[in-house]
Amino acid sequence: MNDATLRYISEITNANSQAAIWSMHLEKMAEFGFDRLLYGYTNFRVDQNLGDPDDFVVLSNLDQAYLNRFFSERMFQNGPMIRWALENVGAQSWAHILGSYSGRDPNREEMALLEFNQAYDVTAGYTISFKSVSLRTKGAISLIGPAGVPQSDLDAIWQEHGEVLTLMNNVLHLKLMNLPYQNARRALTSRQREVLEWVSDGKTIQDIATLMGRKAATVEKHLRLARESLGVETTAQAVLKAAFLNQIFISDL
Repeated sequence: MNDATLRYISEITNANSQAAIWSMHLEKMAEFGFDRLLYGYTNFRVDQNLGDPDDFVVLSNLDQAYLNRFFSERMFQNGPMIRWALENVGAQSWAHILGSYSGRDPNREEMALLEFNQAYDVTAGYTISFKSVSLRTKGAISLIGPAGVPQSDLDAIWQEHGEVLTLMNNVLHLKLMNLPYQNARRALTSRQREVLEWVSDGKTIQDIATLMGRKAATVEKHLRLARESLGVETTAQAVLKAAFLNQIFISDL
């Protein structure tokens, strides 16, 4: 491992904001020849179902129009790279992954996604699937080459630097997993976080009202709004989900 790699790992490990980490990583991957990235992570996978996209952590510098369609139309469900990532751990070239079509024709949804990717020159790259410690979690990142660069050029880069690229991206993933989830649709207010923290400590509604100097009805309102923000039905689910999203018991947002 060279000094530049060690310096990068040190800097990203000590960074304290998602924006800073992502900007740093984009710059570093571009140095290796991968100028577009798509990172995704969820704590709410069920078998092969990745769950609600509102619960995904997604970071990318791909065209916003591409991302809007890819997620709003759930095109990711038909993506061969995502399908491969769900079933494997490690790094793989897109040429190998797309080889899954060998011997058969893509179905209508798969063909639509292939054509969509071609329209945005998202055609050559590598996908890294991170090892999960829970059946409910999954994270992966796709490193995409510049428009027009063939897969063979990226394969040559990977042959030389694949090991360090895999290491760097695993460090990125581990760092991002420990940061608060940032999505306006799932964001909690400071009061909502506070009441959920008290609930997780076993306090009753009346206990919390006394501790906060508020009426019980106010506490119940904060809990209801927290459940709505998190997209769950019960307060117990809200506490669990807020914990998974690193939104409670955090020192700084």
